[in-house]
Amino acid sequence: MLGVASKAFFQTLSHSRILKTLASRYGMSGSRSFARRFIAGETIADAIDAVREIDARGMHHTLDYLGESVGTLAAAEAATRAYLALIEAVHLAGVEKNLSLKLTQLGLDVDKAICVDNLRRILAAGDRCGFFVRIDMESSKHAEVTIEIFETVWRHGNQNVGVVLQSALYRSEQDFERINKLGARIRLVKGAYREPKAVAYQDKSDVDAAYLRLAKRLVSEGTYPAIATHDEAILDGVKRFAAGQGVTPERFEFQMLYGIRRDLQTSLVAEGYRMRVYVPFGQEWFPYFMRRLGERPANVAFVLRSLLAER
Repeated sequence: MLGVASKAFFQTLSHSRILKTLASRYGMSGSRSFARRFIAGETIADAIDAVREIDARGMHHTLDYLGESVGTLAAAEAATRAYLALIEAVHLAGVEKNLSLKLTQLGLDVDKAICVDNLRRILAAGDRCGFFVRIDMESSKHAEVTIEIFETVWRHGNQNVGVVLQSALYRSEQDFERINKLGARIRLVKGAYREPKAVAYQDKSDVDAAYLRLAKRLVSEGTYPAIATHDEAILDGVKRFAAGQGVTPERFEFQMLYGIRRDLQTSLVAEGYRMRVYVPFGQEWFPYFMRRLGERPANVAFVLRSLLAER
């Protein structure tokens, strides 16, 4: 009941126009604001400033223009144009060219064909400028169509693109086999969404065990995989496995969220590993943040633990 109540509470907050307006006005004010800890800002300029700092710390980044689950084709078109503008701005700024996006932001829930067209426009612009684009995995109901669209663009020649798998979903081990045969790059995450037990592990220990199994396969069999976790036990397990298999650090990378466990990010770089920081930005940061907190009660505890761990 606590989980249901928590999700309902944060979902209600995410839809509040008053809170969103107040958050936009005050939540991003000042470099020491709480929101600024986890969101790079609201504009492309904010995002580029943030990634310059990340680059200066010897790390890599991927930019995510916030927004998902759009309900109109007009909103999907606006998001597509925003990504095209982002590609141009990043290209001109001379920073690393790496993006992450969600298909529901491009209209997947409105019109699949339009979504694919929007994705192809972004990939074409990205290819011209030398970008790598990662398609994020969303809730389980979008898993199959996300992989289908990824396979479609891959087989049509857009191979500077990768996808994400969630260890919480039972299907991910089969999806790994399917995607790895293509030679595509996979990011592995645990999964932030609250999923039914019919499709996903419910206990943290099971999610973690599935994650470590998949991470080991990715490190030994995958094409430059991204091991995206803040879990120290899993990080240690992956490092030990890679060393035991003779897999050198340049063959994979670790990824973490902007503002989360910056101490771990720094220590991994000092140890010689590649670290990529997932950098969200945009005016939709408040709904994004509230939804993520509400997806699972564990997400709230995760944010609090990360703050305490760095202290």
